[in-house]
Amino acid sequence: MADWSQLPSDLLERISKRLDTATELLRFRSVCNSWRSSASPWGCRLSRAFQILPSDDFVKTSIGFYLSKRTVYLIGLPDSRHLGGRLVKIEEDIPGRKRLLNPLSRYPLKSLPENFPRLLDLREVFVKELGQEYVLRHIGYMPNSSSFTDAGDQYMEKVAMMWLDPDSQRETSEFVLLTTHLSGKLAIFSSADRKWTITGETGSPYDNVIVHKGKLLAVDNTGKVVSVSKDTDLTLVANPVFGGDKKYLVQSSKDQLLLVDMYLSIDTGEENFDIGEEFMGHLAQYMRERKVRFKVYRLDGEEKTWVELGSLGDTVLFIGDDSVSAFAASSSDLYGCKGNCIFFVDDFYYGREIGGLGEEDGMWVAGDIGVFELDTGSIGPLVNYPEYYKIFWQPPGRLLSPPSEVDLEKQAEGLSL
Repeated sequence: MADWSQLPSDLLERISKRLDTATELLRFRSVCNSWRSSASPWGCRLSRAFQILPSDDFVKTSIGFYLSKRTVYLIGLPDSRHLGGRLVKIEEDIPGRKRLLNPLSRYPLKSLPENFPRLLDLREVFVKELGQEYVLRHIGYMPNSSSFTDAGDQYMEKVAMMWLDPDSQRETSEFVLLTTHLSGKLAIFSSADRKWTITGETGSPYDNVIVHKGKLLAVDNTGKVVSVSKDTDLTLVANPVFGGDKKYLVQSSKDQLLLVDMYLSIDTGEENFDIGEEFMGHLAQYMRERKVRFKVYRLDGEEKTWVELGSLGDTVLFIGDDSVSAFAASSSDLYGCKGNCIFFVDDFYYGREIGGLGEEDGMWVAGDIGVFELDTGSIGPLVNYPEYYKIFWQPPGRLLSPPSEVDLEKQAEGLSL
């Protein structure tokens, strides 16, 4: 039998540099001492302060923008690894400090199952990395605050991050960031110049950004996609596809670029309100943008067009809040999921008939997470789809709301990975 620990160190080093994720590198280095010593750890540190985006709208108490890295994982416990994984998002905002987040929101998990391991041993636990996202968090002191720990998020935006030398993701490596500006234009940050540049293009506002196959891409609300160079030159990648209200770019589990077109409708959640003069003053608090359907397209790069998909096959898409989270998974990796569906943040408030919850008159139920099935066109809150509960660590109704102080104290012990 071959002794894999005796492989030449230069060969092991070359292999380790071809690994795409920090999880793969951790697993590689855990094989034996010789493998560990031949492969450098994933040394990137992303806790940086950035010059504020050009705008006059920020308060004088601003601390600045900080870059936060979040990674979405499928995790299967030792007793369930063959049944599929459950979703979790891990954020690293300062070196060495990690937080468990809900996969479709920015909020920490309220609680964990009793059997959730505090130490994730990659030799014993099924762990698969689905994707990464980077967020610019605009930090500002709260009124009468006395320390940085009292600071709060005043603004948060997804960024696409690309290393100019992808083989050297280290502290000194140069990189560029692409994000949407408050004006609807694009903003690009170069680590070499240490400054932001706003694109001069006018037109439809941009909705979403992504890195795909080594290119920075942005989509506007018509579905037009452009590639953005570090010099802010724009190149057309895909022509518009009109119809929906909000566009997301997602890289599929098969490495295809997909466009998710979300259709919205303003609704109060009740069809037969008797809206009087007194009620009109409070109407706004009941109004929600209700997600009513989705369309999904794949990119035809040669024709620069979007081709509508009638089915996603075994692919499952996840669309989070604030245009930050958008990722894909294969149904074979998920616990009890059949595929060909979209999970999305559903902040619409449904009436009392939903799922047997809120049975008292006047009780409304928060949708929390919604499900859209492409084959049937059905859409509704997760509570109506019990077969999908086990994809998430927490039951429906608790997934996307902010945690209490007690919940946060329980998370203070941290997580080792």
